[in-house]
Amino acid sequence: MPSRSRNSRFWILIVAVVYVVAGYGSALLDSSVPAQMRFAWRLGAWVTCGVVYVAHFAYEHFRLRNSPFATAWHVAMAVALGAFFLAVAATVHAAMVSSHAPLWQFLIALVAWPIITAVPAFVVALAIAAVLVRFPGKRLAE
Repeated sequence: MPSRSRNSRFWILIVAVVYVVAGYGSALLDSSVPAQMRFAWRLGAWVTCGVVYVAHFAYEHFRLRNSPFATAWHVAMAVALGAFFLAVAATVHAAMVSSHAPLWQFLIALVAWPIITAVPAFVVALAIAAVLVRFPGKRLAE
């Protein structure tokens, strides 16, 4: 059991970093590319995050054989951690540029972004895992 928990924590961190790279990487291109290309990059970031979300869910549910709650919790924690890291990056960026929104808005984002993203991620993962657990089938073995 301890190795499963350690393994889940490792993947939560890795997935969170992927979310940050996808989100922040697409945001860095905002001023340097035309609007149509920005849209394509942002859409690519969303698709990338969606694929990572599904892959993380599948790993937790099928490979680690976690309960629906544990699967949803781990997936939501990765999403929340990624959102928190993005909020930190936005706050640091706002502190370094001269014209930006008030700093208190970025400080609120440090709390709001993880909650706004993790709650739906948890609910969706919990619902899907609860449905999948009802279907008898072979899960991946280690």
